[in-house]
Amino acid sequence: MPELRSGARRSKRLGDLQPAPKPVDPVENCVLPAQNRTRRRVGGGRARGGNATITKGPLAVTPVRAGRGRGVRLIDLDPEPPCQVLPEPVAIGVGEPVANRVAEVADRDVAMEAGSADKLGVEEEASTTPVPDRVQVSNSPTYKVERKLGKGGFGQVYVGRRVSGGSGRTGPDAVEVAVKFEHRNSKGCNYGPPYEWQVYNTLNGCYGIPSAHYKGRQGDFYILVMDMLGPSLWDVWNSLGQSMSPNMAACIAVEAISILEKLHLKGFVHGDVKPENFLLGQPGSADDKKLYLIDLGLASKWKDASSGQHVEYDQRPDIFRGTVRYASVHAHLGRTGSRRDDLESLAYTLIFLIKGRLPWQGYQASYSIIAPFHGDNKSFLVCKKKMATSPELMCCFCPAPFKEFLEAVTVMKFDEEPNYSKLISYFESLIEPCTSLRPIRIDGALKVGQKRGRLLINLEEDEQPKKKVRLGSPATQWVSVYNARRPMKQRYHYNVADSRLHQHVEKGMEDGLYISCVASAANLWALIMDAGTGFCSQVYELSAVFLHKDWIMEQWEKNYYISSIAGATNGSSLVIMSKGTPYTQQSYKVSEAFPFKWINKKWKEGFHVTSMTTAGSRWGVVMSRNSGYSEQVVELDFLYPSEGIHRRWESGYRITSMAATADQAAFILSVPKRKIIDETQETLRTSSFPSTHVKTTNRSCRKCELRDMGYCWFGNRHGVFCIADLAIAAKVVVLSCHCTFYNAKTSATYME
Repeated sequence: MPELRSGARRSKRLGDLQPAPKPVDPVENCVLPAQNRTRRRVGGGRARGGNATITKGPLAVTPVRAGRGRGVRLIDLDPEPPCQVLPEPVAIGVGEPVANRVAEVADRDVAMEAGSADKLGVEEEASTTPVPDRVQVSNSPTYKVERKLGKGGFGQVYVGRRVSGGSGRTGPDAVEVAVKFEHRNSKGCNYGPPYEWQVYNTLNGCYGIPSAHYKGRQGDFYILVMDMLGPSLWDVWNSLGQSMSPNMAACIAVEAISILEKLHLKGFVHGDVKPENFLLGQPGSADDKKLYLIDLGLASKWKDASSGQHVEYDQRPDIFRGTVRYASVHAHLGRTGSRRDDLESLAYTLIFLIKGRLPWQGYQASYSIIAPFHGDNKSFLVCKKKMATSPELMCCFCPAPFKEFLEAVTVMKFDEEPNYSKLISYFESLIEPCTSLRPIRIDGALKVGQKRGRLLINLEEDEQPKKKVRLGSPATQWVSVYNARRPMKQRYHYNVADSRLHQHVEKGMEDGLYISCVASAANLWALIMDAGTGFCSQVYELSAVFLHKDWIMEQWEKNYYISSIAGATNGSSLVIMSKGTPYTQQSYKVSEAFPFKWINKKWKEGFHVTSMTTAGSRWGVVMSRNSGYSEQVVELDFLYPSEGIHRRWESGYRITSMAATADQAAFILSVPKRKIIDETQETLRTSSFPSTHVKTTNRSCRKCELRDMGYCWFGNRHGVFCIADLAIAAKVVVLSCHCTFYNAKTSATYME
């Protein structure tokens, strides 16, 4: 992935600028999952003003593998270990010199060579420290450690044979057990015993989850003694010639759904559903056809144990938990895990078992060790492919029930309760009627058979099919965001060529209007000018350079701050800098990927995102001190993230900035420090610039009889919807509102 170079401005003299390369620390943080929580960002600062003349312008220990390449290179036949990537810790409380403005710019992207996925990652000490020959923890019998069963992201598993006594094949008295070792210095044990132990304490006895009998520490290892089980579905799939019959896959489906239902009822989601984590019972035993779900190292709570309430929605693009091949799209995007994610991973697992591969296998991209959601990252590419592959194409060689199951689970809402009975009913037609001939026991599914029977009768009365809003390739759209505002004089211009830009801007300034937002589509410009910005002076530059650093720093010296930016697909940019903003310090970054790590770092320093744009695949993000926001979050997606935005609205956030590339769209949502008069915000998606909508929805306000772009009633008060920000890209074009200033009282006008 590219290495970003950045320089910092720490004083008011240009000569003080000392650009210094900041190499990326090539360390991937893989730790145990913390309980879901919502972030809070705090920022502040005092406003500064000034006058100037207007000028003109022109997990795992190792990352998820791409495969060792047995046979055909592009087909990954190796199981992938789970990966949990968390952001690097940033020191908090370290002061920095007070300065008016800070420039932090990636002038150039330098390619950094990376090896194959097999070679990346850091081996834990557990892999080099030999495990003890004998194990005795708590009040357990003494076990002799024999052959190794496997190794994953959360330890090593060996066969343990009782030195004396024992009579059963399973249970505390079993002759042979599975012994799991985790080294005390492994990343999963930084804070004491493994998190997985807590999950087993809660889930012991849960249907389909193997029992953990003893646990404790011996020497350098945390040790968990569990029931011995048989082969995994991965092993079975390989033994069957890397393909499974629809009958067997259907049996696995209904039993797996039943196991997940019981797990979810306990308040947990598994977080890493895949063939390697489903095991059968011991061969030759009464349970040799029984299915078990193992490896709870990535399990997390989807509801609060005391209140029973669903955990809060959140998105952290720098966090990924799971296995890339089978992870849900929401997991790739860093969203808080919920029940839908386990079911989506199960859908990919079932399709893999039938077809032998998934469309995104074989991606030979390197891993981003800075932010998993990077344009050169396998997780990014796989997520993009998952969203662009229709259920019809994904299940082209699978029976219809598998497509129906995939469609049902990929459109579920974050806190939606799955209809497990209905999901199970999809597969009933594929299951062998004769119980003895079934390759997998479906005891759990049969327990709810009567309920499913009633459901099948009433299928037609069920809710209407949900609109598929996630899969498929998105169309190019304008996403318009309107805030309720007091009446103001406002003009918009779009499809403006470079040569005509100066003419429109100067005419608006002569009439007392300032640019509030700019954008570019097809290398033409769009801009909004209005009388409600609160600016007292403004300069702008149209440059062939994307965010021209020298010019920006020159204007910073004159106490101008960036108020809006736009980038064109040809790499040029339009930068607007103004006086009269509340900002006291600014920083910006240019990056080949959405720079969430940098944004997160600046949040901790009291900055907030105030402008964003893109030029081709490059991102430009401006962050400012004293922006007037108390909290800020990011919604990052390949499509318009409708659910995430609505959930943020419900929590008091409002869209304050956004941008998009051909691949993805980013929305910044903020909570203002000061409660604004009008809080209503609406969005509209159109196929072109919404000029028709602006004109056809103009109505006279019942109170003041001024023309506006729609109105909204607040008891005895009213608000006017006005465009206040623009961001345009190849896939998504966005108009949003900062909704900060309310000092204009003139009527609204519209000009092209």
